[in-house]
Amino acid sequence: MDLKVIIDEQIYTLNVPEEIIQEAVEVFDKLDQEMDAGWQMGRDWVADPTQEDRIKIVGDKLLSALEREDHDLGRVMAAYILNRAPDIEHLLLDTSGELRNSEVHYG
Repeated sequence: MDLKVIIDEQIYTLNVPEEIIQEAVEVFDKLDQEMDAGWQMGRDWVADPTQEDRIKIVGDKLLSALEREDHDLGRVMAAYILNRAPDIEHLLLDTSGELRNSEVHYG
């Protein structure tokens, strides 16, 4: 499956093998458990992140992985997004460090 990500007006299409999207559920569940305890989203502490908040949080991890050229971590983060939001059209990632400014667009 493909995930379209927009970073600083650049459009990236990340191809994620279906096997990773289906088989990394344990990793995805672990990520969700970490976020269940709350998450710092920019300047705000979010005690109970919504599904969209979680996509933005993982999107930020994806952005960091892409910046470090950590393709394995990036693929897993993209797989989480596709697994948890299969109807996503694209993800616009904020690069200023303010997670809440990222945008999730559904098809």
